[in-house]
Amino acid sequence: MNIFCGSLPFRLQESELKEFFEEYGEVSAVRIITDKFSGRSKGFGFVEMPDDEQARKAIEELDGAEVDGRTIVVNQAEERKERGGNQRGGGFNRGGGRGSDRRSDY
Repeated sequence: MNIFCGSLPFRLQESELKEFFEEYGEVSAVRIITDKFSGRSKGFGFVEMPDDEQARKAIEELDGAEVDGRTIVVNQAEERKERGGNQRGGGFNRGGGRGSDRRSDY
């Protein structure tokens, strides 16, 4: 099961997050999301646990827990929705251009 972890302390390391979840069972992956430019934590991440029953227990116990003075949010991650094509719709706004019927001698 893929588990979302939010409101994480910015200094929390992936190894520390893994330790919290290993108390409830096997952890197959941990990833704290970081800013691609600064490399700093964005304060959320994901934990993958292969056993759904152990994962549910971890969610139940850790959701609302305090870690380094912050109350963390832990719940089952929702599947990422596929982004399809151009979702903007419409065309380009070309307003203000000069048309061929405009005259400068008004």
